[in-house]
Amino acid sequence: MEIIKLRDEYIKLGQALKAANLVEDGVEAKLVIQDGLVKVNNKVDIRRGRKLYDGDVVSFDGQELRIEK
Repeated sequence: MEIIKLRDEYIKLGQALKAANLVEDGVEAKLVIQDGLVKVNNKVDIRRGRKLYDGDVVSFDGQELRIEK
C-alpha cells in the first residue's frame, strides 16, 4: 500500500491518482474515475474532485493508497 502525505487539509481524488503514478495524467484520471473503476473507502466514487482526507483509502487497478497527514 502506497502512502500519500497531505501537504494541505485534503487532496482531490484525481490528484491523488496522479501523485501515486496510478495514471499518466488528469485526462486518464478523469476517465477511470467516471468509468467507476476507482473506490474510496471500499465504495465506488465517480467524482474526480472528491476531497480525500487523512485516513481515506483509494483502490484502483489492484493497488491501494492511503492518505495520511
